[in-house]
Amino acid sequence: MRLVPLAFLGAIAVGTGLLCLPAAHAPGRVDVLAAAFTTVSAVCVTGLTTVDTATYWTPLGQVIIMLLIQIGGLGIMTLATLLSLAMRGRLGLRQLDLVRAETSAVSGGDVRDILRRIIAAVAVAELLFAAVLTARFRAAYDDNLGAAAWHGLFHSISAFNNAGFALYSDNLVGFVGDAWICWPISLAIIAGGIGYPVFLELLHAWRWPRLWSVHTRVTVGGTAALLVGGTVAYLGFEWTNPGTFGPLSVWEKLVAATTASTVARTAGFNSVDYGQMTSAMIVITIVLMFIGGGSAGTAGGIKVTTFVLLGFVILAEVRGDRDVLVGRRRVDTSTQRQALAVALLAVGAVMAGTVVLVAVTGLPLDRVAFEAVSAFATVGLSTGITPHLAPPAQIVLMLLMFIGRVGTITVASALALRQRERRYRYPTERAIVG
Repeated sequence: MRLVPLAFLGAIAVGTGLLCLPAAHAPGRVDVLAAAFTTVSAVCVTGLTTVDTATYWTPLGQVIIMLLIQIGGLGIMTLATLLSLAMRGRLGLRQLDLVRAETSAVSGGDVRDILRRIIAAVAVAELLFAAVLTARFRAAYDDNLGAAAWHGLFHSISAFNNAGFALYSDNLVGFVGDAWICWPISLAIIAGGIGYPVFLELLHAWRWPRLWSVHTRVTVGGTAALLVGGTVAYLGFEWTNPGTFGPLSVWEKLVAATTASTVARTAGFNSVDYGQMTSAMIVITIVLMFIGGGSAGTAGGIKVTTFVLLGFVILAEVRGDRDVLVGRRRVDTSTQRQALAVALLAVGAVMAGTVVLVAVTGLPLDRVAFEAVSAFATVGLSTGITPHLAPPAQIVLMLLMFIGRVGTITVASALALRQRERRYRYPTERAIVG
């Protein structure tokens, strides 16, 4: 487990050095902290920035950022998938059988074949989305095919890896009503964030939901519910807001709402100004960001599976059931404890980061909390305060991004792989709860 944070720290160090090269940034002295912040954000596939990606970084710098995003996203997906294979029986026998059959890894040991297939799946998906975006950029926005292809490829990689970096100073605000830009990016975000094991199972058995594993059922059902619920919330609270949805047509509001609901849980693209949103929608967006996307994918947050499983735990407790059931499957006690541990550790990290940021900046709590959750959940959305934060506050956000990305993988894997059997048990005593 120690190799995971060390590998990410190594990538961050190399990336920072490359972005400090004179050819990677605009003329003048480079801001080392900006280079480090951008690198952490890229490697942790977050999308928060303190400088304008479109103007501060040269084409070489933008290529470096794109490669860092790819390395970070692919590394996360690969590590999470391999760890899922290592945790035999944790994701359901059918799902593991599918993964092993697809990767020819009967014992889970043929790592090279697994890596090749993951890389191939990622490459095909990214090129497909890049082709769609390139066609749209060329037809409606860019003067030449080269620029359109570059914009299509960059935004496809950024979206599939749930990074949220854009080559426009206003991110996607200029495309708020363009479904041919916003929806392919949204689909790429969902495809990258749903997780390779789920993607593989859907590929083989998408027509037979009854055969899906518990993990796939929870991920797909939870993702769909959050997407629909988020869309309805954005439409309801922002419909007449003059700073966001108010000036848009009905069609543009629908496009903006579906896009916002998608990116809020996992990627930092923004087609509207989050700094102008209503307080109620800020709170809802914080909740969506904290939940995040699917496990073993490029999304952040505590993950949909963790959130939904905790919901089933509460439901079972309210009903007085002995077992926690999802469909016709029983969720074992160790999985319940892992979900609770991940969620509570995430709450602790966010609360600690928020307290420090409030103390350092003196800014309103809702804005600071939004930024802290966005960093920890590696979402990348911002109310506009990140570029104006002092260096100590920026360092806090960097730590939150690193802990949120690397820490969750390390902690979740360590909890799942840890097996400790006591040869004795103490007497039972019930404490007063509530």
